[in-house]
Amino acid sequence: MHTAVPHATLLAEQHKYVFPAVKPYFPDPLVLKEAHGVRARDDRDVEYLDLFAGILTTGVGHCHPAVVDAVREQVGRLGHTSTLYVTEPQIEAAKRLAAIAPGALQKTFFTNSGTEAIETAIMTARLYTGRTEIVALRLAYHGRSLMATSLTAHSPWRPLASPVAGFTHALSPYPYRCPFKQPCDDGCVERFASDVEEVIRTTTNGRPAAFIAETIQGVGGYIVPPHGYFQRVAEIIRSYGGLLIIDEVQAGFGRTGEHWFGIEHWGVEPDIMVMAKGIASGLPVGATIARADVADAWTAKTISTFGGNPISMAAMVATLDVMREENVPARATARGAQLRAGLEALAERFPWIGDVRGMGLMRAVELVRDPRTKEPDGKRAAALLSATREERVLVGLGGLFGNVIRIGPSMLITEEEMAEGIARFGRACERADRAAVA
Repeated sequence: MHTAVPHATLLAEQHKYVFPAVKPYFPDPLVLKEAHGVRARDDRDVEYLDLFAGILTTGVGHCHPAVVDAVREQVGRLGHTSTLYVTEPQIEAAKRLAAIAPGALQKTFFTNSGTEAIETAIMTARLYTGRTEIVALRLAYHGRSLMATSLTAHSPWRPLASPVAGFTHALSPYPYRCPFKQPCDDGCVERFASDVEEVIRTTTNGRPAAFIAETIQGVGGYIVPPHGYFQRVAEIIRSYGGLLIIDEVQAGFGRTGEHWFGIEHWGVEPDIMVMAKGIASGLPVGATIARADVADAWTAKTISTFGGNPISMAAMVATLDVMREENVPARATARGAQLRAGLEALAERFPWIGDVRGMGLMRAVELVRDPRTKEPDGKRAAALLSATREERVLVGLGGLFGNVIRIGPSMLITEEEMAEGIARFGRACERADRAAVA
């Protein structure tokens, strides 16, 4: 029988044995021990409504029975082979992904994480084009490896002063903080896109291998570009002979509503697309899918020992089956509209909520000191995060200045559960407002 380790002992051992770079939320971190659906329970037997889903990862809820059953059955039959052998679960997962991916995306390389999937995408683009330089966006986040942190343009997530060469960054298409016009509108699209072209002309050799972007910038604070941006950027990068790489690690698998992937909202077909997080309900799967001709350019030897692991692939197949059966794009549309309405109502009450944004069940509020100056208010955001814990609801924090609250629950959340979550978040806003006055 398992004996529970005391809370203080767990935290002391975390401090002793785990890298300090692994920083949980809150001065007294939550120790979660069990979760089902949208409910999570800590080691003190306190229940929380989870509106962050492990950073948008448990997209069909914690421990979905169909996923648990698939994993349990697979682990008792075939647990590991490496990619030196063919397995049915990996082929089935690749087929399922190709069936829902946009355009001509067809061939997949499986890894263990979004970071590895990004690395695979960059290598593939360079091999296909015979070029090396990559254009990314400011405020982007693409992972934790040396190369991925070089792609990332978000100072708190760049631990080294001299990252890998070959990456350059254009302006983030950030409507709330648009440098061209306020309020930002579709007329700003060309100016944001022109900056990408200027970056190519001035900070590369004029022969880029690819442009890479998240469809909605996640760590940046759920930044949604103005309509038409991706259409223009795709035209520009391809006019210079480069590929379009789209990062759907957070926005993929129905989360943005209506479509399976965020990029589909703009009618753009990527040459390479990257996924992870919600792809397998929390089991370690990263995926890089490309057009067949692009994937076929990689002829040198490579391997991912755990990529395509049969257990993870079984979880992915089961997750995609649940998503299809539940029609998660439609569910995210409906519940996302409910969430947005609730957040906009709170913005009417609290002027320090400067912006409500996002798509589907990927929503955020940006906190400011003054709605006119838009000065970021990271202090209030930290207070609000603490208040959400008091109200027993889990949300996330983001933005360059730590002033954005991010919300992204399971896409199977019910209307009643969403209403409960909005009410709890509203009470947390009241707590944070009172604390600021005091």
